[in-house]
Amino acid sequence: MPFVVPRPPDLEPATWPAYGLTTLTVVPLIWRRRAPLAVLTAIIATSALYKLAVEGPGQPLPYTGLVIVYTVAVLSPPWKRLVTGGLLAVAVPVSVWLNTRTARELTFSLFVFAAAYVFGRLTDARQRANRIEAERAAARERARIAREMHDILSHAVSLMIVQAEAGPVAVRTAPERAEAAFDAISTTGREAMVQLRRMLGVLRTGDEPDRAPREPQPGLAGLSGLLDRVRASGLEVAYESAGAVRPLPDATGATVVRIVQEALTNVVKHAGARTVSVQLIYGEGAVDIRVLDDGRGPQSGSGGGHGLIGVRERAAAHGGTAVTGPGPDGRGFEVRVRLPVLSSAEVAR
Repeated sequence: MPFVVPRPPDLEPATWPAYGLTTLTVVPLIWRRRAPLAVLTAIIATSALYKLAVEGPGQPLPYTGLVIVYTVAVLSPPWKRLVTGGLLAVAVPVSVWLNTRTARELTFSLFVFAAAYVFGRLTDARQRANRIEAERAAARERARIAREMHDILSHAVSLMIVQAEAGPVAVRTAPERAEAAFDAISTTGREAMVQLRRMLGVLRTGDEPDRAPREPQPGLAGLSGLLDRVRASGLEVAYESAGAVRPLPDATGATVVRIVQEALTNVVKHAGARTVSVQLIYGEGAVDIRVLDDGRGPQSGSGGGHGLIGVRERAAAHGGTAVTGPGPDGRGFEVRVRLPVLSSAEVAR
């Protein structure tokens, strides 16, 4: 503005060298992120040259200096910030001495440069906090995807192995059962591929912002299909729901299906069971999942592994609890999970 607004008559008009040097104090800011310390040095040099060699209109605030100090505080390592502090400790008093030589200007100049530095450090702290939170969110998402992949593949492969092992025997004794086993293998494999494609489709949506995201997790409506696939492996599966049946939130419904899937996969892989019962009990403020088999119990190794760890993690993610151990009277193996959900009265409110 001092170049645009007419100067008082008693002062010389601004010259082209003054315009040029003023421009040179601003242009280096283009490279402030690449070489902030070099830009700071260039700004101090051109500003000093402007003050000493040109009789041009002065600036009421060192705008470019404040910008570069803020940039150094945000982007530079400690040693560069220390060098910047040393340069300012020399440049600010010299500038005040060349201008008004008053304590008021010195105090004000030191204050505004210190404020620019503090704002820069606060910005750096906020950005680092945001990066840490983004890394934690990415780690949580990787863990969620790992659980999904484990659930899908472990369930599908376990059923396919059971069917494939029963196939040769069935070919000799009951060809129609062998045909059903091969059909079940095919169906299970196709279903696993569909779920994996959906999950990978969700991962790809980050690179395709115009595409609507697709939810990879099955809803509660997919529970019956899951039970049918397990029945096709030869395991007798009984299902029962109790209490006031009501719709569950999408995330809770998906968690219910995944927990039941992992519990049934555990039965198929480890329990050596002939029958398994699945109960879904709707209570006020919670839904309980109970999966009980008549197999060998915890001694078979079904009490550990990544699958049941995933069950506990899924329950904990919803604020729920998961308990695994022997069934009633020490027979079989039982998985009991409680997930909190809104009660009917809360939903109405």
